[in-house]
Amino acid sequence: MTNTATVGLMERLAAGPVICAEGYLFELERRGYLQAGAFVPEVVLEHPEKVAELHREFVHAGSDVVEAFTYYAHREKLRLIGKEDLLERLNRDALQIAKDVARESDALLAGDICNTNVYESGSGASADQIRAMFTEQVGWAVEAGVDFVIGETFSFAEEALIALEVIKQTSLPAVITLAFHQSPLTREGWTAADACKRVADAGADVVGLNCIRGPKTMLPLLREVMPAVDVPVAALPVPYRTHADEPSFQSLRDPMNPDRPFPTSLDPFTCNRHEIAEFTAAARELGVSYFGLCCGAGPHHVRAMAEALGRTPPASRYSADMSKHAFLGSDAKLLEHNLAYGAEL
Repeated sequence: MTNTATVGLMERLAAGPVICAEGYLFELERRGYLQAGAFVPEVVLEHPEKVAELHREFVHAGSDVVEAFTYYAHREKLRLIGKEDLLERLNRDALQIAKDVARESDALLAGDICNTNVYESGSGASADQIRAMFTEQVGWAVEAGVDFVIGETFSFAEEALIALEVIKQTSLPAVITLAFHQSPLTREGWTAADACKRVADAGADVVGLNCIRGPKTMLPLLREVMPAVDVPVAALPVPYRTHADEPSFQSLRDPMNPDRPFPTSLDPFTCNRHEIAEFTAAARELGVSYFGLCCGAGPHHVRAMAEALGRTPPASRYSADMSKHAFLGSDAKLLEHNLAYGAEL
C-alpha cells in the first residue's frame, strides 16, 4: 500500500493514541550491527537493509510512526569517532530508508534530533554550537518530507528548548521528550512538571518523557506532568525493571555481576510483554496519548503496547495462545495423557 494521503500527527492524536516505536540503538547492537559505547548509527550506511527490516518489524507490531534512525547521528558523535565527513550522507540515508518504509503503509515519517552531550548550562557558546547542529539535521529532515520532528532524550531542558526553537522554524509539529536519570530533576534543577510546562509553553505540540527510566519509575513523573500541561503527553520508557532505589537503567546493579550492567548486561532486568501492557494501561488512564518504548525494546514489546490500547496490528495474528499447548493447553483435541503430565513440568 502506498501512503498518499497521510493523516497528520495532531489529527491522529485528536482521534486517539499514537505509538512511535524506538529502541533502534539497543536492538541493532543486539543483532550485531552497532557498537555499544559510542552508539553511533553507522549501520545506516553499512547495513541499510537491517535498518529497513527493523522499521518494518516495528510497523508490523503496531507502530504508527517510522522514526528515521538519526539518533546520535549528529556532528559531535561523528567527531568523536573521526567520521564527520559521513554526517550528511548518514542523515540523508537514514531519512530515505525510513521514508521508503513509511510509504509502504499509512505510517507517519518522523525526523529525529537528540541530546548532543555538548550542552553546558549557562554557556552561550555551547548553545550556539548545538543550535547549528540541530539546524543542519532538521534541515535534512524537512528536505526528506517528514511529517513531524522528534527532539528526544534531553536531560537539560534548556537544550530541549533549543531543539524546539529550531523545529518550530519549520512549521512542522514538534514532539519534545525529556530524560530523567536518578534525580527526579533535570540537570539544571527543574522538576518534570516545570520542565514540560516550559517546553509546552514555548510551543511544543507534544511533550513528555523518554528513555533512561523504566515503567515503574517513569509513571510517578508522568503523574506530575499530566496536570501541568495542556498538550498531548508522551511516555516512552525503557523496558527495564527500574525501581525506587535504582530508578534509571544506568543505575541498575546485579549481585551476580560485579560490573555495571548497563548497557550490555541488562538482560536479567528486561520487562516482559505483560509488564509493558500494564504500563500502557496505567499511562493511558493518566491521560497519556503518545506512546512508545525506547532503548531495549523489541517488536514484541511494541505489539504488547498496541494490544493494551485495544489494537490488533498484523503481528497480533501470532500473539500467544496457550490453549493449544500440548501439556498446558485447554483445547478439547489435546491428548489427555499429555495434559495429565503437565503438572510435572
